[in-house]
Amino acid sequence: MLDPWLGSLLKSLYNVLPIPKWFPPEGIVGVGHLLAIAGAVGFAYSTTTWWGGWVAGLGVFGNHTADCIDGTHARRTNQCRNGGELLDHSTDPLSFAYWLCGLAVSCDQLGLGLAAVICLFASAVLTNIKAKMIGEFTLNRFGPTEFKSLLVVYSWSMAGLSAMRQDGYDRVFAAGAFLALLVLIGLVHLPVNLVRSVIEVNARGSDPDTSEWITGRPSDDMT
Repeated sequence: MLDPWLGSLLKSLYNVLPIPKWFPPEGIVGVGHLLAIAGAVGFAYSTTTWWGGWVAGLGVFGNHTADCIDGTHARRTNQCRNGGELLDHSTDPLSFAYWLCGLAVSCDQLGLGLAAVICLFASAVLTNIKAKMIGEFTLNRFGPTEFKSLLVVYSWSMAGLSAMRQDGYDRVFAAGAFLALLVLIGLVHLPVNLVRSVIEVNARGSDPDTSEWITGRPSDDMT
């Protein structure tokens, strides 16, 4: 829902950012990943400090900005590489996992954090396998852009509560409720997306692989 206009807006920042042409796009991915780690630290301290919420929001926003411009930089400077795409897509789920762990720490809810991370990686695996089978990534109405936007709104709301001197218990309760909401969304979204994906790969995927798995030592005539 948000990506068509928010993604275009963030990509337009590339024209004003002082990124040297020689700088590898993988470096932008790395910067975005470091910002994701900073955001996770911010989430962990968002219920106990005044700065945690601000750092969390800036980390998520910076990570998404880097995610929007790394491909633009690669195309503009003729540095498109399969390894860069692999690095980009493999670090995205890790960034989300960092943030969910930070949220779990902030409200001392390890069980909810584990459930959230499991839902996250199950969705990531499903998305990547479906993309391999149909040959393209497809967008959902509620995808990474919407999730990151929700995290930014939450983190800066927590910063606002801190600025208003709200009791620390209230912030912990809000963090726990927010994490529980994310888990609920994941538990509902995952099976629905699984059914839709099965239907889609059956309709649009290539011919099923009917070859046998080779697990033993290859015979001499096959070498």
